[in-house]
Amino acid sequence: MREDLRISVLGNRSQLPESLQNPISSSEELAKSNKGMRLIVACNYSGRYDITQATKSIATKVRNRVLQVEDINESLFKQHLQTNEIQFPKPDLLIRTSSELRVSNFMLWQLAYTELLFFDKLFPDFDEADLVEGLTAFQRRQRRFGGHKY
Repeated sequence: MREDLRISVLGNRSQLPESLQNPISSSEELAKSNKGMRLIVACNYSGRYDITQATKSIATKVRNRVLQVEDINESLFKQHLQTNEIQFPKPDLLIRTSSELRVSNFMLWQLAYTELLFFDKLFPDFDEADLVEGLTAFQRRQRRFGGHKY
């Protein structure tokens, strides 16, 4: 690819029309060795689906005696998520626009220690000043990653 762009698509492709499934797979395959910027598209992605498919995959391996129940831990579980397949980094910050105060089934596992900021404006109206405001607020946060300082 001319721009050295690597493309990854997250989501349940089986529910997409076949006319989309093949071009998505072809684009990913064509760009898999590219080292430039990454484009990650969430198309028909659901955090619940991601967790469910990871659970089913692990359960199948236990049933087939590839894994033992005692082998199951967070690290193993994470290896079965779609985001692990594309080496998706853990998000530090999620900015949610549109005045919704929820994550809307988006990356439920990956957002465990992500800082969340909510803006009461629609995405098309979100501008550079809003981004600076969000990043400044993020810099002021004391991140504990689940731990409390008493």
